[in-house]
Amino acid sequence: MKLSQSLLLLLSVCCGADILSQNGNTKPPQALLPVPSAAQMAWHEMEMNAFVHFTTNTFTDLEWGKGNESPGIFNPSQLDAGQWARVLKETGFKTLILTCKHHDGFCLWPSQHTEHSVKNSSYKNGKGDLVREVSDACKKYGLKFGVYLSPWDRNHAEYGKPGYITYYRNQLKELFTRYGPVFEMWFDGANGGDGYYGGAKEIRRINGASYYEWPATLSFVKSMQPHVIFFSDAGPGVRWVGNERGVAGETNWNTISTDTLFAGKAGIEGLLNTGSPDGNKWVPAEVDVSIRPGWFYHAKEDSLVKTPAKLFDIYLTSVGRGSTLLLNIPPDRRGLFHENDIKALKGFREILNKEFAVNLAKGKKVTASSFRGKAKAFSPANITDGNKQTYWATDDLVTNGSFEIDLGKTVTVKYILLQEYIRLGQRVKAFTIDVWKDNSWQKVAEGATIGYKRIIPVTPARTNRIRVTIVDAKACPVISNAEVY
Repeated sequence: MKLSQSLLLLLSVCCGADILSQNGNTKPPQALLPVPSAAQMAWHEMEMNAFVHFTTNTFTDLEWGKGNESPGIFNPSQLDAGQWARVLKETGFKTLILTCKHHDGFCLWPSQHTEHSVKNSSYKNGKGDLVREVSDACKKYGLKFGVYLSPWDRNHAEYGKPGYITYYRNQLKELFTRYGPVFEMWFDGANGGDGYYGGAKEIRRINGASYYEWPATLSFVKSMQPHVIFFSDAGPGVRWVGNERGVAGETNWNTISTDTLFAGKAGIEGLLNTGSPDGNKWVPAEVDVSIRPGWFYHAKEDSLVKTPAKLFDIYLTSVGRGSTLLLNIPPDRRGLFHENDIKALKGFREILNKEFAVNLAKGKKVTASSFRGKAKAFSPANITDGNKQTYWATDDLVTNGSFEIDLGKTVTVKYILLQEYIRLGQRVKAFTIDVWKDNSWQKVAEGATIGYKRIIPVTPARTNRIRVTIVDAKACPVISNAEVY
C-alpha cells in the first residue's frame, strides 16, 4: 500500500528522511529563505568584474570634479575601448562598469538633456559617444556591460529640486534604451554638498532617504530592462561591502534587512561588511577597490599600482569570502589602460592560474558522518564530482556533520575551497577544517560563513586526508563543492 504524499511529508518532518528513502522518495531540502534571484545567481558566478572611472577628472587631476569644468578639456588622444575590454577578458573579468556620469555631471554620451557632455568636448570634435564605444567593445569581447550614473550632479541647475529627478530618469532612459543589455546599474552614497549648480556656486543638501524616490526610479528602470542588477548601500540587487580596501567580512552573510537602509546613510559600514544572519532579503556584498590609490588616473600614481601579489590578497578577501570583486582600472589621458596597470593585471592572472592550477580533490572519494535519507542524490560524492548542481545534504533536523576527502596520496595543501548550494539559501554558521598528520587530525582552519564560495588559505601542510566539519548551521547543511590546492 502506497503512502499518500501528505503522510510522507509528515513522516519526513517527524522521523527524518530515512523512512522516505525506503520508499525511494527522499525529498530535497526546502529552500531557506531568502534565496538569490536568477540575476543575482549569475552575478555570484561572475566572481570578478571591472570598474572603469573616466571623465573630465582624468584631465583635471581631480577625484571629484566640481561641476564647473569645461567640456572642452575632455580629449583623450588614443582612446581604445577595445583595449580595455580585451585586457579585461584576457585577465578573467566578466563585466565592465563604466562611469557614464560622475559627481561633476559630465556625460560620456551625447545626452539630449544637457549640454555638459561629450557632445561639447574636443573628443572627435563632439561626435564621440564613449558609452556606445564601450558597450560595443564589451559585446565584441564577450563581457557584460554596466553603467554608473551618479545621483549627485554638481553641475545641474535643478539638483536638489524636484525637476532633477525627471532629468535623472530621462538619462536613465537614454542609457537603458540605446546601449543594449545593461547587466548592472551602480549608484553610490555621495549625495549633496557644494557645487556649481547651473553656475550657482553653493551648497545643496538633500534627504538621501527620500529625495531620489528610489523605489519608483528603480521600477522605471526595471520596466525597460527587467533583469538588471542594482548596486547601492541598500541594494536591492547587491550591496556595498562597507569599505574600499577590498575586504569582505570574514563573517559574510548574503542576507540583510534593508527596510531602514539607503545610499549614503551614515554608520552602516559594519553591517554592510558582515550582512545579517536573520536578514530578510538576499543582497550580497560587492567588493569595490581600485588598482591605484585613486579612482581616476593620476600620473603621480603610476608607481603606486597594486602589485600582482596584493591583487591576489584582495581576491582572497573578496571572492574568497563569498563576495564578487569589482576592481577599478582607470584609463589614462590617452584613453588607454596604462602599461603598469596591465602588467599588474597579467601578473595577478598568472598567480591565480598557478595557485589554482590543479584541484587535488577532483573526483576523489568522500565519506560523511551522514547524508540525507541515505539517498545517492544527496551523498558526499557530490562534493567532488565537479557538478555545481549536485550537493551533499543531511536530514532536516541535522544541522551539523562532517565529510572527509581522501586525496589518494600525500600532497602539500595550501588552500581549501568550499561552496554552499546557495540556491537553497545560505546556512552554515560555523565550520572547522582538519588535516590528517602524524597519525592524528590537526585543525588548520576555522570560520563562520561559507556562502557562494569560501577560499581558506592554510599554512602549507603535507597530508592525504582532509576533514571539514560543519559545527553549526541555520538548517541542514547543503554543500555543493570542495576543492583542494
